[in-house]
Amino acid sequence: MSMRTLSETVERLCEASRRKALDPYLAVQWPETIDLAAWYTSPELVSLEGTEIWDALPDETRKRLAFWEAVNFYSLNVHGEKALIEGLARRLYRGGEDDPSAYLHHFLDEENKHMVYFGGFCRRYAGKVYRDRKLVLPREYEDGEEDFLFFAKVLVFEELVDEHNRRMAKDERLAPVARQINASHHHEESRHLVFGREQVVALFERHASRWPAEVLERVRAYLASYLVATWKEYFNPDAYADAGLEDPYGIAERAFHHPAARARRTELSLACVEFLREHGMLAGESAP
Repeated sequence: MSMRTLSETVERLCEASRRKALDPYLAVQWPETIDLAAWYTSPELVSLEGTEIWDALPDETRKRLAFWEAVNFYSLNVHGEKALIEGLARRLYRGGEDDPSAYLHHFLDEENKHMVYFGGFCRRYAGKVYRDRKLVLPREYEDGEEDFLFFAKVLVFEELVDEHNRRMAKDERLAPVARQINASHHHEESRHLVFGREQVVALFERHASRWPAEVLERVRAYLASYLVATWKEYFNPDAYADAGLEDPYGIAERAFHHPAARARRTELSLACVEFLREHGMLAGESAP
């Protein structure tokens, strides 16, 4: 990945962001109340789908769970975008010919607007945002490692989110507000993914050849662990409890390891995992 290529991508994405900008206060039509008999997560994307637990649930409970899983999905995005905004802001105007600050301004602006969708749904219809379960511990980094891992984690998180967005934006079974949120997010997220892929390749090519073997192994192991940890957040005991299910922590553990859930994670992660493997950022045996 040449610096010229990344610079050209930044210029092209800046122009697209200006031309295709959405007003977050107009992109979604917010009903005063919602119908809990409707779907808010596509049933095939509910964490328990395909398990014996799901098979035993009546349709009313399935839809109630799908609502609370939508709240969890949007909560994950709120917390993810808060961390992303903080990290992007720290990387503005570092200088150098490959400084992507021109696009980072658009990135920051759009992520801030996305929280209007996600936080708006949670506040209006659930009265809360689920707590952030991530714990970040300080540690030392090799030269370039922290920047690479920041953008690589952003890419992994957004690739998984966008897979959900694309599918639910087109699902006519969903309530209109859910389709609009997913469609609006995908509209801008697709540009973020273009930037993210080129940025992580540029950073990896610049730094990985200078890292000792143990650092490269550590980076690959970290990304594999992050992929699994990100998926585990989709199996939220708080959502199961709010849906009225008993033993929510036991359900989360059993469901995560169920073959149907593993197969769904593999399918939804496929493009992201293949990209990381292709560029040597993830070991070949890694799986979510």
